[in-house]
Amino acid sequence: MNKLLSHCQSLPEVTFDVGEVILPEGSKTGIIYILKEGEAEVTKRDIHVSRIEEPGSIIGELSVLLDIPHMATVRAVKPTRLYKVEDPASFLRSHTEICYQLAHLLAQRLHSVSNYLVDVKEQYKDRDDHLGMIDEILETLVHQQGEEPTPGSDRDPV
Repeated sequence: MNKLLSHCQSLPEVTFDVGEVILPEGSKTGIIYILKEGEAEVTKRDIHVSRIEEPGSIIGELSVLLDIPHMATVRAVKPTRLYKVEDPASFLRSHTEICYQLAHLLAQRLHSVSNYLVDVKEQYKDRDDHLGMIDEILETLVHQQGEEPTPGSDRDPV
């Protein structure tokens, strides 16, 4: 990640104090951040999702790449310094190494989620009740390509 950070030296730095929101869920900022130092927590509907603490971590990339509102809130849990990328499309086009790192990260996430989905499908494959539908729903999601993503669900339309 140090190589990634070396590409960020000319970007503006921003600082967030403990508890400050970096990206609010449901907003569409058009900005990505790259963690220089500190730590942030990712929550969705006040449920803890993950922590971001590795320098070079990219924050807000899904919203920018898919042109959708942020799917979660990112909040500083320690004093946090970030590089701010206000024109992510141009920045990513001109920094192929960062694009590659981002593609690698997204591929890792997809791999993990795919393995998890297979486990869930296996658990519920023989169910005759509403849980048996999980297989069909997950199959549809896994094979959805080239369609606009629709965040949320009937329960939580976002």
